[in-house]
Amino acid sequence: MSLPFRFKAGGSGQKENMAPITVTSHHHRSTTKQSHKPFKPRFSSKGALKDIAKGRTFTHVSDENITTDSDLGRVKSLGEDRGKRRTPHQQVMSKLARRNQAKQLRVHHHEKKDNESTIFQGKDSAAKHVAIVPLSLKVDVHGFIKQLNDSVDVTDEVSQDGITRVKVDRFKRNLIYIPATLDLISALDVCRLADWVIIVLSAEQQIGEEEDQLIRALALQGITNVLCFVQGHNEAISAPKRTKHVAQLKSEMSRHFPTLDKLSVLDNQADCANAVRSLCTATSKGIRWRDERSWMLIENLEWRAPSDQDSCTIALTGIVRGKPLNPDRLVHLPGWGDFRIGQIMEICPGTTQKGQEETMEGVTKRHNPSEDQDDLLALAPEEMEAEEVTSTVATDTHKGVLLDDHHYFSDDNSHIPPPPKRLPKGTSSYQAAWFLDDVSDSGSDIVDDENEDADVAMEEVFSTRPEDGADPLGSMDAATEAGHSEHPDTEMHIDRPAEEEAEAIEEFRRSRKNEADDDIEFPDEIELHPNVLARERLAKYRGLKNLRTSEWNVEADAPYQPSDYSRLLQIADYKKSKHAAIREAVAGGIPIGKRVEVEILNVPISRMGSSQPSSMFGLLRHEHKSTVVNLNMTLSSTLSEPIRSKDELVVQIGPRRFTINPIFSAAGNTPNNVHKFDRYLYPGRTAIATFIGPLTWGSVPVLVFKEGSAHSHEPGHEAPALLDAMATDEHETTDKTSRLLLIGTATTVPPSSLRVIAKRIILTGHPYKIHKKLVTIRYMFFNKEDVAWFSALPLWTKRGRHGFIKESLGTHGYFKATFDGKINPMDAVGVSLYKRVWPRPSRLWKGERGSRI
Repeated sequence: MSLPFRFKAGGSGQKENMAPITVTSHHHRSTTKQSHKPFKPRFSSKGALKDIAKGRTFTHVSDENITTDSDLGRVKSLGEDRGKRRTPHQQVMSKLARRNQAKQLRVHHHEKKDNESTIFQGKDSAAKHVAIVPLSLKVDVHGFIKQLNDSVDVTDEVSQDGITRVKVDRFKRNLIYIPATLDLISALDVCRLADWVIIVLSAEQQIGEEEDQLIRALALQGITNVLCFVQGHNEAISAPKRTKHVAQLKSEMSRHFPTLDKLSVLDNQADCANAVRSLCTATSKGIRWRDERSWMLIENLEWRAPSDQDSCTIALTGIVRGKPLNPDRLVHLPGWGDFRIGQIMEICPGTTQKGQEETMEGVTKRHNPSEDQDDLLALAPEEMEAEEVTSTVATDTHKGVLLDDHHYFSDDNSHIPPPPKRLPKGTSSYQAAWFLDDVSDSGSDIVDDENEDADVAMEEVFSTRPEDGADPLGSMDAATEAGHSEHPDTEMHIDRPAEEEAEAIEEFRRSRKNEADDDIEFPDEIELHPNVLARERLAKYRGLKNLRTSEWNVEADAPYQPSDYSRLLQIADYKKSKHAAIREAVAGGIPIGKRVEVEILNVPISRMGSSQPSSMFGLLRHEHKSTVVNLNMTLSSTLSEPIRSKDELVVQIGPRRFTINPIFSAAGNTPNNVHKFDRYLYPGRTAIATFIGPLTWGSVPVLVFKEGSAHSHEPGHEAPALLDAMATDEHETTDKTSRLLLIGTATTVPPSSLRVIAKRIILTGHPYKIHKKLVTIRYMFFNKEDVAWFSALPLWTKRGRHGFIKESLGTHGYFKATFDGKINPMDAVGVSLYKRVWPRPSRLWKGERGSRI
């Protein structure tokens, strides 16, 4: 029998003295997510900063705004929620909020695309531009357009000498077919105005080098949606081979256009109808650099009464595309230049009633420029009070060449530390003050630190190449051989006769030339004539301890600076200024899709006889002003010869083309903003091409052309002299119809007039006598005055040794030098000198169409 209750020790066993039995149910332990008191720091914590960065904000209510109990309750609830941990449900809600934000951005993007496409909807809307580019002389462009029209029951006549306007009633769209010729410039001009590009191939088409170059140029310029057709396929190819032939042509075109879905056949009416439907209804991707600016296809050009003897006014009619057209900004007419807008008349369609014919032109709205209109000045106004600059070349006031930021061995040598004294070992600085400079005790405890000091000075070197102040790895283990003399310190130097010295120099240089043919180690090496003073011949040059880190004295460049260089446009914050100019183009002006008549002022009458432009491009603010343009240029690897600096090239930057003489320099960033000048740009390599030209905002693709054959190089050709004026009409190139060859591509990088391009030359000498680290050098200089002038420059050898000029010997330019180690008698001793190279201005290229590829 079980007991109803349990006996306790020491109890009486009575029931009334026992505690009642309680039954409890099983439950889980309580959660560990407890609400703690919120942390109230004086300053923002890392978590608070992260919440602010994510967009989470808390409302802080001041005591003055608490007027009711509800306000007080709201403040208390905010304080309680701030320190609480969010539940998974709240986290899901925040994730939904982020998804909703992304959805809103997508909807906004689609609405923007829809708004842009609304200008093409309707029978009276703007027409889509369709470029027709043939890849063979056998292609009949006009017959191709007629077959497209027949596929959608369009009976309009095809124009034989220009663009063809088509109204497609089936899709309620308007199309403009713009045919191009088998011409590089013509194809580029047509394709940059197109919403769709149709490339037409012949049935017997072979994609050769010329066709490949044309397609690459179109793609590199920036191209919109592409369709490809084959003309005359059924007539030229037998039925069993047609499918395979089309597949081969599509494979060839897919190399240039990977997203190409199909290669259509013109003989198939279904393919033609589907192509026209895509042209009418599909949305084109456009060209980024073009759509950031306003542009217009010129439908009509009218010459009006001349304003003076040399210029007149013209009126251009077309539909605004891209961005709204602002009358305050300048416009560019390809081949003609930049001009100001007099006024813009917006032509509104006339209202029609039932039964009446629709009028194409109705009420006009006039838009005049404001006071904020841009001017045509390419340079900043010249300062009235110009400071006179003094030359820093070899004068009586200086006794040495400019090294880094000061002249050595001048009258004021206060900046140079005193030479070290010969002191006993363990002498303190206080005791050293009691030793005279010219008196010292002779004893075994005197330490000669001459070699140690020289070794310490050699440690300040650069880590790339010896000629730029480098110390290559393993230079301390360079091979060394015995010299001609064991005691050059005590040996008297005797000058040779002048005739014997001249013969020795000629014989030495002949041997050096034979060696240079086999191994080109010093591309910047020059040879001085023995009768020429080096300090006068190289007056513009200076020395640098380190090409990348040494300070460049800009004030020393003032005597050689072009007169208008200081008036160029300088941009402090390029990224901010670019965004401001692009945002400004969106606001104001005549909206896209409107038909306008633009009045252009001060057009030279001489343009009346030349070919008329087919398009007009609006410029962003400041895009007419001249600046130092930098292009990150890559030369094509298919070329056999390099391009020399200052050779004449033709570049296309956005809608503009220029003739330039660029100077090449090394790419990359350096601490002192000094970059080495490159005499040549070799095939397959990349460099920065610099010239003076108009500013172009943003990263715009650049095409680089060369007139004539790219495989020929004229060794005697010299670039024209530096022009003081910046891109004026009198310096424009004449009309040329020579062949243009695509030799490379480039991309615009931020312009900067503070970027220093340093041209390097190397003077080399030959070791004459060697004794340990002390070497006698000859054939670098030819008089003791030049040795004294350049004695502050550091020396280097081909095998990585570094040293300094110690003293001059005789009158024929021999000198002693101390190095950081023993050198090889077959080694060459060099010294590097640098001068700043200034970019040259560009000219407007006015080449006519006729550049057959």
